[in-house]
Amino acid sequence: MNIVDHYLAGLRKALPPEPLAELALASGASTVQLASLRQAYPLCPDSVLHLLGKYNGTYYQKYAGGTVLVYMLGSDVFEYPYYLSSVEQILEDEQANQRSIADIYGHYLKDDPGIVDARIDAAIQQGQRLCFSHCMNNGGSSRLYIDFTPAASGKVGQIVRFLHDPDNYQVIADSFDAYLQMLIDDGYGFLIEENFE
Repeated sequence: MNIVDHYLAGLRKALPPEPLAELALASGASTVQLASLRQAYPLCPDSVLHLLGKYNGTYYQKYAGGTVLVYMLGSDVFEYPYYLSSVEQILEDEQANQRSIADIYGHYLKDDPGIVDARIDAAIQQGQRLCFSHCMNNGGSSRLYIDFTPAASGKVGQIVRFLHDPDNYQVIADSFDAYLQMLIDDGYGFLIEENFE
């Protein structure tokens, strides 16, 4: 069993009944949609395409059976579960995020080096990173990226977590597969009861 199918099998067991039933309404992205994502991000991991081929987004995503709003992912910040972005949302994020971290924070980066993990290149346009997930309040507090243009000490494909207030960008896994494995090993800890009340 590949990592995505392993992850999804565990997720379906961990989800409460109501969101699990809602997730069952979802379907995967089309071959054309996945090809458009690969064209925009040639280094997009196969596991991301496989996941989107199963579920094309869970943030107010409309499907034939109804609208889906389900937490599917987590990070190192357990109070924030995350939605899976659809192919369309990922491509919209690419176009909307033309500024770099350095553009956004300017001189604050010199004053507070803790804003950006040393493995992240702050000069790269944010849209060059694949934003695959927004947290429960649609990204205002946290987002997750796949970083294809890391700093010299980073790794191509590393997972970057943005967290707001205090703002920081942190590498939380070396790859998307390692990221999914982290969530499996943590027992899908982001699915805490308080987030479903």
